[in-house]
Amino acid sequence: MQICRDLPSLRAATAAFRAAGRRLAVVPTMGALHEGHLALIGAARAAGAGAVAASIFVNPLQFGPNEDLARYPRDEEGDLAKLRAAGCDLAWLPPVEVMYPPGNATVIEVAGPSAGWEGDARPGHFRGVATVCCKLFLQSQAELAAFGEKDWQQLQVVTRMAADLDIPIRILPVPTVREADGLAMSSRNRFLSPQERATAPLLHRAMTEAAAAIGAGAPVAATLEGALARLRGAGFAPDYLALVEAETMRPLAARREQGPMRLIAAARLGTVRLLDNIAV
Repeated sequence: MQICRDLPSLRAATAAFRAAGRRLAVVPTMGALHEGHLALIGAARAAGAGAVAASIFVNPLQFGPNEDLARYPRDEEGDLAKLRAAGCDLAWLPPVEVMYPPGNATVIEVAGPSAGWEGDARPGHFRGVATVCCKLFLQSQAELAAFGEKDWQQLQVVTRMAADLDIPIRILPVPTVREADGLAMSSRNRFLSPQERATAPLLHRAMTEAAAAIGAGAPVAATLEGALARLRGAGFAPDYLALVEAETMRPLAARREQGPMRLIAAARLGTVRLLDNIAV
């Protein structure tokens, strides 16, 4: 596996892949890798990638002034070992000054699916996501980018951004990888206490039951309020639990007869903010 930390070496490596006829996929990450991240590499291979590059970059633009940039877990040696074992071809580890050189003055703002939910809870977050992903796509010149469905709104923002800017890349959604008890894998799960970890799977269970009820025709508002009460009773502090149009992220007050729907949630448990979503 090649390791690149500057743009000239990255461009030389990706040019070599293209010269060899190897279709390149990129897997953007912030490190602290788990099986969910590694599943993206396998999904990219299955989708026809002849070479896979994974980036590890804790993006400061995604973090607000009161968020956990300094606390975000970092394990470069462990992450590189996991990428090698997963068969990754290239690891892209740019320092901040390479990704955002002195004097940089351009950011990407995406409207539409960035409105509401995480966009409200974390002002500026999706500006950081869109900016860094746009740069990663252009830096790597990849033909495919794999993203997990766990961060559903992020997936819609990145998909919209690539389409609107005519970036010639296919965005590949990959189903959420879960623990055996249903908890969505996340780098932040390591901060759950043992008691919180035992409680955390209730989020997915409550969402699954609510989605089934809505799909069967139950009233949306009452169903969601019942699920929220259940979560609060177990010690969660929900930010939101909502039914939305899957692509636009617009809230739905009633079940749609046509078009995909998604149930999305964010809830704090102790110091950890858990995100999840499921199809309805």
